[in-house]
Amino acid sequence: MIIGVPREVKQDEYRVSLLPVGVEELVRRGHQVLVEAGAGLGSGLADEDYAQHGCEMISGPEEIFARADLIIKVKEPQPSEWALIRPGQIVFTYFHFAADRQLTEGLLDTGCSAVAYETLSDSRGQLPLLTPMSEVAGRMSVQEGAKYLERPQMGRGILLGGVPGVAPANITILGGGVVGANAAKIAAGFNANVGLLDINMDRLRYLADVMPPNVDVLFSDRHTIREQLERADLVIGAVLIPGAKAPRLIEEEDLKGMKHGSVIIDVAIDQGGCIATSRPTSHSKPTYIVHDVVHYCVTNMPGAVGRTSTYALCNVTLPWLLQIAQRGLEKAASDLPPVARAINLHAGEVTNRAVAETFDMPFSKRFAT
Repeated sequence: MIIGVPREVKQDEYRVSLLPVGVEELVRRGHQVLVEAGAGLGSGLADEDYAQHGCEMISGPEEIFARADLIIKVKEPQPSEWALIRPGQIVFTYFHFAADRQLTEGLLDTGCSAVAYETLSDSRGQLPLLTPMSEVAGRMSVQEGAKYLERPQMGRGILLGGVPGVAPANITILGGGVVGANAAKIAAGFNANVGLLDINMDRLRYLADVMPPNVDVLFSDRHTIREQLERADLVIGAVLIPGAKAPRLIEEEDLKGMKHGSVIIDVAIDQGGCIATSRPTSHSKPTYIVHDVVHYCVTNMPGAVGRTSTYALCNVTLPWLLQIAQRGLEKAASDLPPVARAINLHAGEVTNRAVAETFDMPFSKRFAT
């Protein structure tokens, strides 16, 4: 199989989808790898790092898309790339289709097989290709929240941990999954007062056992959310329904009860956001203000720490890439249920139920497990 690695073109995206060791492993198994020049620079990986392991360096994306059987990326194809995708071509990346109808329709029109990192789930319901980026985003959310609470960034001028004689910040985290748990651990390390909310009682019992004493584990309902918003200096949206649009937990009216200069970090923005006033932003222009509340809604948060994120991502994607390359997509989906669950679009059909229901599109059971 010919595997193509184009340079990421989404704004402020510094990750790359394959490490040099991935090139070596693929070539060793008889596959051909095409890497676009400069693809790894944002992660500190030079073209020479790739070339010495047997790939072919290509000067632009057109040739890569034209020749490759499988395209591996980090972020969803941008509109400039849609026309380059061929019917039957496999595209393996993060898509988050449920947050973007235009992307869904654009990729359906190409006739490609869209294999989504974020819906590849194992027998335990875990999401092994989403988890490392959720870990990065959860930890980053507190780091970014600390920055935007500073007064020059239009925040309240709050130091997360406070100082002797001055109370620390109050942080509310909506969702106790991978993002929320990682955010809570980092926030607790800053000595902030943390409220961690979820609706799964088994998960709450587990979190209550493992979290530090300055993390209050709370059942999430409308009353508790509103109470938390009134006292919060920083709110982190960390909810996820795999493959589907994120549930909306905060309405615009709720913001009017928040402190002026408080900050919202909506990590769920990749799946549409969990706050009514959220809209996608970029690392270049990360924030905006609604009702005196600073909103940070960057859709590719881990892209800012490209080297860490690239290594964390490629560690988990490479084994699955090798399986697809060795078996072909159809056999990989037949042999490996996680691969079947990762196929969101195929030959002009929607093969992920959550995406189909989000946009009221026909659902194909071709890869149903």
